[in-house]
Amino acid sequence: MSKVFLALGGCDEDFVDINTNPYAVTDIDPALLFAGAQRTHLGGWETEHTIAQQFVNPHNSGATEGHNFNTDNDNFNNGKWDGSYPNAIKNMVQAIALLEGKTDRGNLLSMLRIWKAQVFMGLVDSYADIPYFDAGQAFLKGSDYFYPKYDDDAAIYADLEKELKEAVAALNPNGDYVAADLFYGDRGSIKTGNAAAQVDKWKKLGNSLLLRLGMRYSKVDPTKAQSIVSAAFSGGVMTSNDDNAYVKYDGTLFTNGANGGLVNNNPYFYYAAEPFVDQLKATSDPRTPFLVATLANPAGPLADPNPNTNIADQFGVPIGVLNTALVNAPYRGVKGGGYNYSQMNVNVVASLTAPDFWVTYTEVALLLAEAAHRGWIAGGDAAAKQYYEAGITADIKRYALYPKSTTVSDADIATFLADPGVAYNATDALELINTQLWIAYIRNGTQAWANFRRSGFPALQPNLFNNLLNGGFVRRLSYPDYELAQNRENYMNAVQAIGGKDDLTTRVFWDKQ
Repeated sequence: MSKVFLALGGCDEDFVDINTNPYAVTDIDPALLFAGAQRTHLGGWETEHTIAQQFVNPHNSGATEGHNFNTDNDNFNNGKWDGSYPNAIKNMVQAIALLEGKTDRGNLLSMLRIWKAQVFMGLVDSYADIPYFDAGQAFLKGSDYFYPKYDDDAAIYADLEKELKEAVAALNPNGDYVAADLFYGDRGSIKTGNAAAQVDKWKKLGNSLLLRLGMRYSKVDPTKAQSIVSAAFSGGVMTSNDDNAYVKYDGTLFTNGANGGLVNNNPYFYYAAEPFVDQLKATSDPRTPFLVATLANPAGPLADPNPNTNIADQFGVPIGVLNTALVNAPYRGVKGGGYNYSQMNVNVVASLTAPDFWVTYTEVALLLAEAAHRGWIAGGDAAAKQYYEAGITADIKRYALYPKSTTVSDADIATFLADPGVAYNATDALELINTQLWIAYIRNGTQAWANFRRSGFPALQPNLFNNLLNGGFVRRLSYPDYELAQNRENYMNAVQAIGGKDDLTTRVFWDKQ
């Protein structure tokens, strides 16, 4: 990938720049803008993963005070917003405008529409009402669009459904091949090499995103959920790990920046959360060594090339417990420059060269398992069991793509699938399926948190460090403070539209109580 992507991908919080585009020139290749937008924001360790109780920062002071202590902190609320609007969205809006009327690049246009829908879905899931129809339009339509209005989250979802269906339908196996595509192009993690194969992958990706969107309605409108899920399934979703949409990092020119803090920014702050580690231990999950480890010195993770990954020796930091309490009984005390608890394995899942997985066959198979169990697609619980086991198997095998991982044998996978805490049964199907999604979504924090809110599983206990959340969970992120300062009228209208409070307990439209 050329260095132009670094320029296009840089973060800039200046408000006008978020809604305009300094690269708005008419001769740039829209494919470059597309490739730059294929890296947005998977969800932060200290935000979405903390809310979903997979990860903990037990320090509670200043900049580190955040969701582990139920605090509304702009430092952690803004990641999804700032990782989506300034670059990905404005780049894709510009690229789509540049392609208007160019019939020879219809596949690129469809890919842009599909990926733009994915980005906006993540923003709605995180914030509720957001700027959508006017977002990124200022460089095309002028200063009236510097301060875009916010749109209703349910209305946005309806348009995203339309966009995904239309874009998938418009993909043409005899059309243009997009070499710049970071998923399935010449620079892709999966190199298809021709338009027909690339279009096949993007059709599956688009329909898989439609499946994700449809499942969001499971609480608020099950009938609508069934209709969308059925359409996605009939259209053709991912069928194996060969369809996964992911981006690789070489560790030299390009590193996984989201993992950088775990090794470069006071790493003794960062630990695996107790509910996540306890789930792995309770079922002897063979993914455990790839996910968590205990280090000789938690303050220097890269100095320990062979950390302890033995499952029995892993312990997660309890939710809502201060670092000052961890040093004393009944907690495990200090170790080296940190605390005697497990950290994310920075050699594998949290490595600087770990790939970013955006949409996977595992997610698709597990969502189909739930759909089959609910009767939304054919097969009932017999099919649900097949999808469930296929999804777990695919996720375990996915770790072969990570650095310093090992292969898990088919026999060990079979043993895991037969574990009493894992084996499929119709009575506990929803909990089993969504707990496995929770594990599979590690390092896709946006999806881990969204699916927990949608499904209610795993059955986590609220963080009761204080009562700032009224005894519940974070249901959305508050808007960036600079929106109140610089887009005040539209911000205030949005706050009124979502119920009058820009707080952490207001719910996205699909998150019905």
